[in-house]
Amino acid sequence: MKKVEHLVSSEENGERIDKLIASLDEQWSRSQVQQWIKAGFVEVNAEQVKANYKCQTDDEIAISIPEPELLNVEPEEMDLDIYYEDQDVIVVNKPKGMVVHPAPGHPSGTLVNGLMAHCKDLSGINGVLRPGIVHRIDKDTSGLLMVAKNDLAHERLVDQLVKKTVVRKYVALVHGIIPHDHGTVDAPIGRNPADRQSMAVTEKGKHAVTHFSVKERFEQFTLAECELETGRTHQIRVHMKYIGYPLAGDPKYGPKQTISADGQVLHAGVLGFQHPRTGEYLEFNAPLPQYFVALLNKLRQND
Repeated sequence: MKKVEHLVSSEENGERIDKLIASLDEQWSRSQVQQWIKAGFVEVNAEQVKANYKCQTDDEIAISIPEPELLNVEPEEMDLDIYYEDQDVIVVNKPKGMVVHPAPGHPSGTLVNGLMAHCKDLSGINGVLRPGIVHRIDKDTSGLLMVAKNDLAHERLVDQLVKKTVVRKYVALVHGIIPHDHGTVDAPIGRNPADRQSMAVTEKGKHAVTHFSVKERFEQFTLAECELETGRTHQIRVHMKYIGYPLAGDPKYGPKQTISADGQVLHAGVLGFQHPRTGEYLEFNAPLPQYFVALLNKLRQND
């Protein structure tokens, strides 16, 4: 059983214990934390508490995390849009609405389930539930992902991400008219202290840089290309909101009055990296999905 300890800060004073603990690790769901509390795996100042306990500054939280159940990712036959594949790496174009790997609430129907049916040789560095996954894109973001088929490829691809040599360009539709043609957002991203289920620009966050350029302007929207220098959770969505141009359709970071698009209008269109074995530079381009094209055509007609 793994033990995690946390000292409640003044910023966390008054927060429910279940909500606070769930915010400590993005892999922990609130319902899962509530089960731990009910089972007696959580103590505050060496005493058990209920899920609605309001934390106090300097409370000492001790979490005894039970060993996870052994899970098997079931292979599922899918019509994957594969752009490239060899013995080391797969480049796949993920559709909007598909989760990358199994997690609480999404045990099946994920990209990993499809990859497991497509090929058995995926790297094991990220464990049973995330075989081969080097980087992720959100459920409602479409576009290109590189997947490692062995541990050597995984390590070398991750090294390129760390060294910021991987080219990742996204096409985004944002609210508002961006007046300048090019720009860079250099602002640290971390957990939102006011909403632990979301990210925000915060002083205590991790270094994050997004470059953007305007591709087309509409009456109330701007089409932009965003290039990642770093790869923080929800980076483009958070950065564009931070500068006043939130993504269209974004239920978490966008305005309530937005277009109907079943999530943020964001597409990972360009992916470039050095092949993990040969060192050859590979770059792939995935066209905008049909819903994105139709939406742009509608905006052009309205203008």
